[in-house]
Amino acid sequence: MPRIPESFLDEIRSRVDIVDLVSEYVHLKRSGRNYFGLCPFHAEKTPSFSVSPEKQIFHCFGCGVGGNVITFLMEIENLDFVEAVRVLARRAGLPFPEPERKEEETRADRERAAMREAYHLVARFYQYLLTHTEYGERARAYLRQRGVADDTMAAFQLGYAPDAPDAVAKFLARRKFSLPLMEKAGLVAYSASRGTYVDRFRRRVMFPICDGQGQVVAFGGRILGPGEPKYLNSPETPLFQKSALLFNLHRARKAIRQRQQAVLMEGYLDVVAAHQAGVENAVATLGTALSPEQARILRRNAEQVVICYDGDEAGMEAARKAGLVLREAGCLVKVALLPDGMDPDDVIRERGAAHFRDHVLGGAVSFMAFTLRYLRKGRDLRDEVERMRYIRDCLAELAHVPSAVERDHYLRQLAEEFHLSLEALKREQWNVYKRLKAKAERVNLASEGNTSRNPGGTLVVKPTYPAFQNAERLLLARMMRDAAVARLVQEKIGDAFNVDEHAALAAYLYAYYASGNEPDPGRFLQTLRDEALVELASELAMLEGAEVLDERQLHECIRRVLDYPLEREIARLKEAQREAERAGDFARAAAIGTEIIALKRRVKSGEALA
Repeated sequence: MPRIPESFLDEIRSRVDIVDLVSEYVHLKRSGRNYFGLCPFHAEKTPSFSVSPEKQIFHCFGCGVGGNVITFLMEIENLDFVEAVRVLARRAGLPFPEPERKEEETRADRERAAMREAYHLVARFYQYLLTHTEYGERARAYLRQRGVADDTMAAFQLGYAPDAPDAVAKFLARRKFSLPLMEKAGLVAYSASRGTYVDRFRRRVMFPICDGQGQVVAFGGRILGPGEPKYLNSPETPLFQKSALLFNLHRARKAIRQRQQAVLMEGYLDVVAAHQAGVENAVATLGTALSPEQARILRRNAEQVVICYDGDEAGMEAARKAGLVLREAGCLVKVALLPDGMDPDDVIRERGAAHFRDHVLGGAVSFMAFTLRYLRKGRDLRDEVERMRYIRDCLAELAHVPSAVERDHYLRQLAEEFHLSLEALKREQWNVYKRLKAKAERVNLASEGNTSRNPGGTLVVKPTYPAFQNAERLLLARMMRDAAVARLVQEKIGDAFNVDEHAALAAYLYAYYASGNEPDPGRFLQTLRDEALVELASELAMLEGAEVLDERQLHECIRRVLDYPLEREIARLKEAQREAERAGDFARAAAIGTEIIALKRRVKSGEALA
């Protein structure tokens, strides 16, 4: 990896506040000295992700991930170290000191950098063809006919891929890009019949797809005129995973967070039209069904999601599926109901922006109300069997509604509509709830062994540690904040920590201070290369109570650490003494008893601490 001066990394950390950066991805709330929110790296419904403005670090107590402002950006945007520092330097207004390329720099790093540059240039190329050439005249006319203004085209960097076999291939070749690598990036494809590389996108209006930093990493293209497929997306690449991005999120994130609401759409043009109509919190999936990861991204940024899909049967099916995924992610879900056969873009053009905002989005119904409507579809409720099935399905859905008031509201609706006893419905709904809960508990028990980054969002219970381990953790936490304590621990304990990871972390701290560094948890984390140690150090840096340890408590912690091997030996001898007594060897039992007494005297006298 290219070497970047430590002084420059210190400058980055001092200029980019970690709370400000994390807040762009996670809805944080202050609690005491730290901020908390839902972890962006695993599914959870109760916030366990903590950010310390004082120490400029983050740590998730659920999945264990932690670090500083640089490691956060690396994790959240899937960037390598140099890419993350470059982005943060741009954010801080600092000129990036391009490191010398060394032999150990990986080929993958170079390829990713080349792909990013290529996408940036090709996006500008497509945009130029749309706005400044006769090639883009038809595409401009199409977009204007769809109501897209010129300034909106510019804001979204819309472009045009010409009806030429190799316009982009030649454009990239002239700039010395490797065409096999550009095929891997999804910009060109090899044509066996031509014996050369051809463009992936032709005769299409182009929609750039950006990552969280606003950098183009993929395209979506809409065909002009007849042809299939109507929409074509970039394939998955080292820069682009469809399930992990949302169209327009980088632009909409600020509005989403301010309103605590996101509007989820299906089509890129729907988002463009909505943005132009003043709905700045609109995003879209990338040509596929909403993924659990995309739902978690939305939940990290907003409490409520309004689904605004097409008003046909397929749109209703898709809205139902998306709503279930969003509900599982902990979102409050509403559904905007569009006239049959119309999409959001149609409504905006035909009925106006104000109607779309006030009546379509403003009139969005709860996901439960939408679901009751969805469950009626295709059913003849005059038939008793169909009616009973419908009621049972409704009761099963109501089991997922956490609000007792909302459940009561819909149960009363069902009772009135079908002339049923409200009490009978409540009893049946309770029975359904118990059956679903029992089923869920069986599933949880079956998956209890999964202890990786808690992808299922199951409850995380804080572990309890034995006294010696708590003492080691408190000492390490204090050492990260106080060089004098680190020197004291090095003198008294050295490498005699009882937990291997603690001993390794202590060794790094001794070396860190020996190099003349000042106490700074964020900077110390940057020196660690082992992921497990980074997670441990970030957790300990967040540990409450370590900073208030007085001198007596510090020495008590040191004593506990040093006494533990003696206590472990005493426990071993006691077991040996019991075995001797069971075997009738009372002389050996007495001799062992003498050893135990001697060891207890050593513990009591504090010999290990001397």
